[in-house]
Amino acid sequence: MTTTTSPHTPPRSRLGRAYGEQLARNGSAGRPTAAALESATLRLAYQDRFLNGPAFLGGSELRTLVGDLHTVYGLLRSLPERGFGGSVTALAAAVGLEPSQAALITRSARTGSLLPLGRADLYHDGSGFKLLEFNITSALGGFENADINRAMLAYPPLDAFVTRHRLRYEDTLGHMVRTMYAECAANIPAGRAPVVAVVDTVENFAVVGPRLRVFAEKLADFGVEGIACDLGEITYPNGRATVAGRTVDVVFRYFLPEDLTDPVAAAQLEPLLTAVERGGLGLFSRLDAELYGNKGTLAMLSDEEHRDRYDAAELACLDRILPWTRYVRPRATDPGGTRVDLLSHARGHQHELILKPTLLHGGNGIIAGWTVDPAEWESRVASAMDGPFVLQRRVRPTAEPFPDGAGGVRELILNWGLYLGARGTEEDGYAGGFVRGSADPAVGVVSMASGATVGCVFHGGDS
Repeated sequence: MTTTTSPHTPPRSRLGRAYGEQLARNGSAGRPTAAALESATLRLAYQDRFLNGPAFLGGSELRTLVGDLHTVYGLLRSLPERGFGGSVTALAAAVGLEPSQAALITRSARTGSLLPLGRADLYHDGSGFKLLEFNITSALGGFENADINRAMLAYPPLDAFVTRHRLRYEDTLGHMVRTMYAECAANIPAGRAPVVAVVDTVENFAVVGPRLRVFAEKLADFGVEGIACDLGEITYPNGRATVAGRTVDVVFRYFLPEDLTDPVAAAQLEPLLTAVERGGLGLFSRLDAELYGNKGTLAMLSDEEHRDRYDAAELACLDRILPWTRYVRPRATDPGGTRVDLLSHARGHQHELILKPTLLHGGNGIIAGWTVDPAEWESRVASAMDGPFVLQRRVRPTAEPFPDGAGGVRELILNWGLYLGARGTEEDGYAGGFVRGSADPAVGVVSMASGATVGCVFHGGDS
């Protein structure tokens, strides 16, 4: 994931260019980030790290991208049938999950339903968007993104621009709640607000509890009574999940399969899964959602050896959006389709590759080849051989101009977090987005952990 500026490439966004020209013509009095900085919700999530303007997605590029993401999602969901004889357990083993994790995922996959919901992390390389990761889960960060949109609209020049161009934004949390209602319909009571517990492990909740409490409070905007708690706070009198004396209808899951290698967390999960299997509790989303969002499943879609599984339209989509990604194995095909010794290939292309663990989230364990010396790079790749790791080809994003808050412009590298939801009669499946921006052309991962600032996304217009 990466960073170089392409000064001779025309700006990707017509809308972004037009907004910059408007600011230059009319001046930029006021602080674009003032309302965001005054929001307790946004300060909790992002401190004071906000971009001075939004990112824009034109209507046609968004339609193309959402179509591609739905194709990729469908291919990921079809992997058990296309490559593993219909076995979720076999796919779980192939991506490196431990037998205990695979058993829990297989068990969960037998209950309820699973609808499209996820966040695609993308770079734009000047020719199109490239998919770096696809987080398919209910445990999605960035649920406050619509609050950033609303805060930025308090800045009069932006509000006028959005109105004039008839731009819009999506409330990701609203899409998440609607998906929860659809997946857990059998557990949504009639005549009263459902009680939904937003749940993480005991260890994780000690860190993220304040943010999950905000999440639970915001559920009231959608007619839901939310309670934030850890797995250890749930009791099961008469087999019904109960928190603080309230019977729970649905558990909104923020724990991940990687958290369940802890025996204590696994033991606390057992009565929850039993209640789900008996029909007395909804679980959103099922544990097998993480399986399809695993970095290893993207490597399966990318691998040259599996291209006979897909039709021409599917292959065109994969070629358009997915960078070369391979499991770290002694032999693999290079970007040209030639079988090579992968360690030798990694040594020879160090500055064009990034090493990622398949079983971790949040950028943990990622090594960008261009940020370490050759000896460390070779050692890291060699240690990852035959383990749950992938190598991915470096994507070189084109920098985009952003207001600098002082009347000028600065170029930033953007990591786009765009959300996918279910399609419907009036829904194209786009569920909102946000961006993380960095001015560092050598950063390994554009993320909050690496010092990025965050901004919102407006969409619409002619292009």
